[in-house]
Amino acid sequence: MQSTTSSTIRAKRRQCVNLSQVELITAKPLFADSSLPLLVQPNIAGINLIKWTASNQELIAKNLLKYGGILFRNFEIGSMLEFEQFIQTVSGELLEYRDRSSPRSAIQGKIYTSTDYPANQSIFLHSENSYAAVWPLKIFFHCVTPAKQGGETPIADTRKLFKQINPKIRDRFLENGVMYVRNFGDGFGLPWQTVFQTTNPSEVETFCRSHGIEFEWKEGNRLRTRQVRQAITIHPKTGELVWFNHAAFFHVSTLEPNIREALLAEFSEEDLPHNTYYGDGSPIEATVLEEIRAAYQQETVIFPWQAGDVLMLDNMLTAHGRQPFSGQRKVVVGMSEQFSHQYI
Repeated sequence: MQSTTSSTIRAKRRQCVNLSQVELITAKPLFADSSLPLLVQPNIAGINLIKWTASNQELIAKNLLKYGGILFRNFEIGSMLEFEQFIQTVSGELLEYRDRSSPRSAIQGKIYTSTDYPANQSIFLHSENSYAAVWPLKIFFHCVTPAKQGGETPIADTRKLFKQINPKIRDRFLENGVMYVRNFGDGFGLPWQTVFQTTNPSEVETFCRSHGIEFEWKEGNRLRTRQVRQAITIHPKTGELVWFNHAAFFHVSTLEPNIREALLAEFSEEDLPHNTYYGDGSPIEATVLEEIRAAYQQETVIFPWQAGDVLMLDNMLTAHGRQPFSGQRKVVVGMSEQFSHQYI
């Protein structure tokens, strides 16, 4: 009886989701043992992604909230302009990348390279701009050219991350939040001119004041900032608690060993390009960071890119990263729906 029940449950997981026009589209989780991402693909050739999404926006929105991410595969989408139009169709106007933490290059309008980090480096999972006062509710990736090897964009459900982490750890972060300390102009990381998209210090100061960022100018036109943000928050549409922060991502202990050792040999802790603390300024224990990283690892889902893939993520429900790669890789990104609220 138990075996039959288990088989029935597995069979139900593999059943297609009824999105409409089922004769044209198949929708089901990409993996039988994970709900993330939902794979949506046409049953016949020649279906244009923009036209299909324009007629199915309510169903896409509903399933994005349910699954956290949708992978559109084997649709017709042939240019950066069409990718931009797809985002506008399903989510409205695109956002400019401000208050930056990752090196990116603009490709067309507000479409950017997903990252310009060296190919041999991995990028730890994170929700875009969760360290900032404002962030995009949605983020979109389009694979133009998959890497010869590696280069995947791992993803993880932040609702499940929240549940994975020890309640005592969650309570500490819930009470205090996360403090982010960043230093600019020391030769490592992004310069403040790139982060704030200006060369005018007074514009930086205005931005910081309006976004709750403490700042101090150091000798040689260098800048240090501090900001306290949420570690855990409530999704505005689902009402669910999500693990939404860069606490592990920005902590020096998460860096690859050779990079971490080089930075610690060069800088004191307060002068590191970025580091994180509890919101009251006290250090985050190594054991806590290890548990947080283990939770990400436990919930990480990885799939190989295919040329033409479009991945739509709810930025608050799903974290993302990048695997190292070899060969040419071109994955572009766009963001939409600016949002902010006070952490709980």
